Amino acid sequence: MKLLKTFWLRLKTPSKVAVGLVLFMGFIGGLLFWGGFNTVMEKTNTEEFCAGCHAPIVKEIKETIHFSNRSGVRAICSDCHVPHNWTDKIVRKVQASKEIVAHLMGTIDTPEKFAERRGHLAEREWKRMKDNNSQECRNCHEFNYMDFSEQAPRSAKLHSTALVSGDKTCVDCHKGIAHKLPDMKNIEGWQ
Repeated sequence: MKLLKTFWLRLKTPSKVAVGLVLFMGFIGGLLFWGGFNTVMEKTNTEEFCAGCHAPIVKEIKETIHFSNRSGVRAICSDCHVPHNWTDKIVRKVQASKEIVAHLMGTIDTPEKFAERRGHLAEREWKRMKDNNSQECRNCHEFNYMDFSEQAPRSAKLHSTALVSGDKTCVDCHKGIAHKLPDMKNIEGWQ
């Protein structure tokens, strides 16, 4: 019983060294946690990670201007599908965790299964981009710096009216810009 009382007394009145040691260990633990967390976040933003489950889609982008172009600027999966600001990125990563579960369950693990779900997956992504005003597009394509004189007349007209008014956002017209489109016959506003 005396041992318990002595132990309790030590816990109630810790020495300065013990407090310092606990704070130091907490600081080191926090650094290790943050470093590990950040490393995992960055690793899950690589094309190699995305290709683990979405190989057919990653292959498609290699045929688009977002992969190879005259300027040498190249977008990778996370540039378009992961928000750049930290809080939205965390939310998107949590949402994407169900995609990992779906892959592990075999929902889209073959090209045939993926083709069956392509429309649903595309519509979900288009809705997400519509809801955030195509922010991922705007991270690279700044509307204020568009040179309408370099665009086709139809594009210049639509960019200068629909985007300015806020009636439309990039994904309304640029579906399939980096991926093959699913069957579009039931997609509203698609001709």
